[in-house]
Amino acid sequence: MGLGNPGEQYAETRHNIGFMVVRRLSEVCGMSLKKKGHQGLYGTGRVVGEEATLLLPQTFMNLSGASVTSAVKALAVAPEDLIVVHDDIDQPFGALRIRLGGGHGGHNGIRHICQALGWTDFIRIKFGVGRPQPGGDVARYVLSGFAAAERKTLAPLIDEAVRAVETIVKRGPQLAMNEFNRREIGP
Repeated sequence: MGLGNPGEQYAETRHNIGFMVVRRLSEVCGMSLKKKGHQGLYGTGRVVGEEATLLLPQTFMNLSGASVTSAVKALAVAPEDLIVVHDDIDQPFGALRIRLGGGHGGHNGIRHICQALGWTDFIRIKFGVGRPQPGGDVARYVLSGFAAAERKTLAPLIDEAVRAVETIVKRGPQLAMNEFNRREIGP
């Protein structure tokens, strides 16, 4: 599941990197994300040979838990099978961090998912989007587009995040953490 905000005005913003990664994953897997349900857009198919559902909640970031909980309950998704891709301002642009469980780290979408599910032991792929300048408004920053230099390297970084999802599905989160958490990616 990728986190983001619905609507064209948010499509290319830092906060929507989760949507961008899941859309790219759907392309790689030949999976359409046109079904409507679970307060989102979703598609079903296979990710590296495993049955999967990809979801883009359409509830806005801060209410993502409603969509995710609906899908998790309807599809009987176990905590260890839920992967959520989202932006992370505590990581430099392009850095990936895979984490199993834990708190929300100040991310309102993750906070709402944890509250709605009543558990926190799902897999997160955090895509670094960097921080605003000191004193800068965090909300304005994450709702802004990527800088020109960042846009030049964004596509291969999204592909790297797709490979991280595939590695989790194929080899498990621990091996994926060993492989991807050590890397520093970006300009």
